[in-house]
Amino acid sequence: METYTLDNGLRVVVDHRPGQVVYCGLAVGAGTRHQADTESGMAHFVEHMSFKGTERRRAWHILNRMEAVGGELNAYTGKEHTVYYCSCLRQHLRRALDLLFDITLHSTYPQQELEREVEVVIDEIESYNDSPSELIYDDFEALLFEGHPLGRNILGDADRLRQYRSEDLHRFTRRLYRPDRMVLFVLGDVRMTDVIGGKGQEVRGKRNVLDSRNDSQEKNASSYLLPPTSYLPTVKYIDKHTHQAHVIVGCRAYAMGDPRHVGLYLLNNLLGGPGMNSRLNLSLRERRGLVYTVESSLTAYTDTGLWTTYFGCDHKDVERCRRLVGRELQRLLDAPLSPAALKAAKQQLCGQLALAWENGENVAIGMGRRLLHLGATQTLQQLCETVEALTAPHLWDIAQEVFAPQHLQTLIYK
Repeated sequence: METYTLDNGLRVVVDHRPGQVVYCGLAVGAGTRHQADTESGMAHFVEHMSFKGTERRRAWHILNRMEAVGGELNAYTGKEHTVYYCSCLRQHLRRALDLLFDITLHSTYPQQELEREVEVVIDEIESYNDSPSELIYDDFEALLFEGHPLGRNILGDADRLRQYRSEDLHRFTRRLYRPDRMVLFVLGDVRMTDVIGGKGQEVRGKRNVLDSRNDSQEKNASSYLLPPTSYLPTVKYIDKHTHQAHVIVGCRAYAMGDPRHVGLYLLNNLLGGPGMNSRLNLSLRERRGLVYTVESSLTAYTDTGLWTTYFGCDHKDVERCRRLVGRELQRLLDAPLSPAALKAAKQQLCGQLALAWENGENVAIGMGRRLLHLGATQTLQQLCETVEALTAPHLWDIAQEVFAPQHLQTLIYK
């Protein structure tokens, strides 16, 4: 990987990979966490509206620009970033970069388009509300980070969204959509000089729009930098009257730069990762047929994180499934992994990582996010070396810190 920082503060990372297709995008340090209290859903709404017109293009021209040459343009919003990304043939990289910078730095957020798009976003909210297996994750995070910006729902509140005007979006992006808060990432058969050299005015020509007014706005909105306060684990029930009961058990976990994060990642994979041989899948589904879905997941932010395990089951089986989950966690608390179990867990995880690394789009987005938040990149080899260096006593210490019953929050849809 090659990295470079331009005079305007924009960081660039390029990973050379032979092939006809390139994956590129912009990771912007503007997510739900960066919203002021009056900006519910703003980061996600800006993402939608960035496709609705710029100083040079109308909405149709934006949608057609990459599709016309067989490329794909998309975006998503997270708690700490928004990512705009594109995949296309190598010869169309210049076209893609020009479009990405246009929609992120020169969008006009026309009022007429805004009034139409807000109804699309509200439909998205209602669709999400109809999916309890997805909605419960948001409710759990709101519970775990209650009163903190990380607990905010990404999609926002429908009533507040309908009040936004074009200038509200401009105010948000003037504060946060700046080259010094962005990372340009490119993966494919290209080099750094292909991206920023020669005719690369799409990159070099973008000025830093920070001024004294923006600096003041940034200072006033800096509450998102505060770390979350402590929480008291409880068991909470919410009446949803769903056919199934939905259950999440979890707790706070490590930040993305914490050296213990990779160890917890391995334990999470062993417990409820994508493998059909995960301990939770074997216990709840294969041996007893109590669930269709049981999984555990790990999310890391810049200064904290969360670990969760989720299952859906018949209402009558909730307590039995909770006991079985507790039993698998207790196994990790009672004794360190045996040498054979540790070797198998490492082998499985590194194999899964190698397969995942074949997905160029996800790898490109991941390296952009990592450079944005941590200021560094990581190769597959480096990650697997970190996994191989894990020891059973180290993993046992992590289990004690995370999986102990007194740390666990539970949310149940009944």
